[in-house]
Amino acid sequence: MVRKKMGEILIDMWVITQESLEEALQIQKSTGKRLGKILEDMDVVLEEDVAKALAKQFEIPHVKGLSRYRFPNEVLKLVDADLALSRFIFPLKLEGKVLHLAMSDPLDVDLQKDLSFKINMRISPCVTTTEEIKSAIQKHYLKKIEVSEEDRKWNILLVDYQEMSVAAAAAALQREGFTIYKAPNGAEGLKMATRLRPQLIVTDIAMPRMDGIEMFRSIKENRDLANTPVIAMSSKATAEEEFRLLEMGFFDFIPKPVNPLRLVARVRRAMRQTQGRFH
Repeated sequence: MVRKKMGEILIDMWVITQESLEEALQIQKSTGKRLGKILEDMDVVLEEDVAKALAKQFEIPHVKGLSRYRFPNEVLKLVDADLALSRFIFPLKLEGKVLHLAMSDPLDVDLQKDLSFKINMRISPCVTTTEEIKSAIQKHYLKKIEVSEEDRKWNILLVDYQEMSVAAAAAALQREGFTIYKAPNGAEGLKMATRLRPQLIVTDIAMPRMDGIEMFRSIKENRDLANTPVIAMSSKATAEEEFRLLEMGFFDFIPKPVNPLRLVARVRRAMRQTQGRFH
């Protein structure tokens, strides 16, 4: 039996037209992006539509409503929160030596192989949306931080493993009236950003566990955080380093050691440009 292509399935589902498919295929030729992502960017399909089409195309289960269910700790501990949040996966259930895993990208075979080797179990993928997975992670992995509306309006997340650097930066920004939250590395920063949705993130680049670039890429892949400006700090105070980071999409660059006046000026500039005003 010949497997239908995703475009054909979406047409059969009455989700897209032949004209939209042809346009998306032309874009795919020049970009190499996956068809589902292109159609989402064209605003002709929802992520849920793509998930259903993938389920039909590869005959794998489509799951939803993950945040409504309870999952045993023995299942949750098989995938740590850092991995779940950065790769949009969620462990569903164990059947013998098989872990059923919800994935936003069930075609990521390398991820399945790596996790299978790590936990010594076979992975059985299921497909769902990133929003479903984020809701499940929020409920089952992350403790909610209560933030007032006033604090939410002006909060900044500082991500840096050097305590003295964080303390100096936090003190300078708190004097300006900002509410400051701190994370010691990119993995913790990503989790805190997901909970807080800060107005601005200031991060060091070289950090243990997850560096600033890895965290930045995960943030840009997260629909809720993608528009959050991120300022990079780096001990490589060169024009080449600044160019490299700005080309990646960082909002601004600050060399380390950080000058407090420069930090405040860059943060105020970021707030004016992204929030429209600053108190």
